[in-house]
Amino acid sequence: MDAYVYIAGPDDDRCAALFDLVSGIGFTGVSSFRGIAQVSEQIARNPICFILCSSVADPRQLRATAAAVRFCDQPSVRFSPLIYLTEHPSIETTMACANMGFDDVVALPQSRAQLRERLEHQVGEMKVYYEASGYFGPDRRRNTVSRRDGADVRQGGPFRRFELIRDARSGISVMREEMGPADAAVATLQSLA
Repeated sequence: MDAYVYIAGPDDDRCAALFDLVSGIGFTGVSSFRGIAQVSEQIARNPICFILCSSVADPRQLRATAAAVRFCDQPSVRFSPLIYLTEHPSIETTMACANMGFDDVVALPQSRAQLRERLEHQVGEMKVYYEASGYFGPDRRRNTVSRRDGADVRQGGPFRRFELIRDARSGISVMREEMGPADAAVATLQSLA
């Protein structure tokens, strides 16, 4: 796959194992994640950079990494695939990652072929992202894991919706951007007057 991979997480055995697993998949390169500037520079050479986060005791430890990616001013970084890989998946882990804007949570172990296939779903397919107060990431409305007791827990209010495609050669293309809901935005503006 003509893309670059950064691995984020503590420098431990799990991170080293993930590094070894990903190195054999056929990416252009694999490095440890040291910050957004590093990703921004690499995107000039490889328009798609995956940020893979290795398993940690509490995925909320990755909040700073997720926020740095998802709230970056550079769209090619902001829309980068952000994926958490763990040996101990749970509903709580999946919810925490979804709320931080991760694209996927992958349960390990996986063979190289299985992981490559899973990661390939992040490229070449239309993706929908939302930006709302305190959230930027993939559309989670149909994801029942991110709801409590089947109830919709979204706060409501103004948001932006993006339709995008990631292409390993041309990078990230935002095909459509919408503001919504119009009545919520008007109500917010009226309340400020």
